[in-house]
Amino acid sequence: MEVNECCEKLQVGQKVRDFEAQALLADGSMKDIKLAEYKGKWLVVFFYPLDFTFVCPTEIQSFNKHYEEFKKLSAEVIAVSTDSVYSHKAWVESSLGKVKFPMLGDTNHQVSKTFNVLLEGKGIALRGTFIIDPTGVLRSATVNDLAVGRSVEETVRTLQAFQTGKLTGCGWKPGEKTLN
Repeated sequence: MEVNECCEKLQVGQKVRDFEAQALLADGSMKDIKLAEYKGKWLVVFFYPLDFTFVCPTEIQSFNKHYEEFKKLSAEVIAVSTDSVYSHKAWVESSLGKVKFPMLGDTNHQVSKTFNVLLEGKGIALRGTFIIDPTGVLRSATVNDLAVGRSVEETVRTLQAFQTGKLTGCGWKPGEKTLN
């Protein structure tokens, strides 16, 4: 049986297949963005289930709070859900508040499928966090069930550890010795 390209299992250490989706930008405008636009930069892509829910705004607000830390690390951040960009815009304007990074509307589920986070029966994504290096290789993948939010602080720490280019022990923090 031949494996369909859209359904191949993306694994840590592999190049991430290019994707394109419409996004709500920080200035409130909308445009299509591609993964290829981020070549040469570290990229954090995080998925959340739905706009106008309970855990999701806490995660987006935490990424917003830590956004300048990501920028200092020369990293970009993209949020993704299967909602439309119009839903994102309504949420931002009604209750979420300003978001400093693009919010992709993965209405055709292709981005969620690429990262293996789509719950097919529900049409929503699990809480996935992915770190992609400047060459487009997936370096970290963590996925939580719907009920539990992620730690953005741990995402920052993990990115910092990867950027050392060295072996880092459990719980390593910037300023501590690496293992090589």
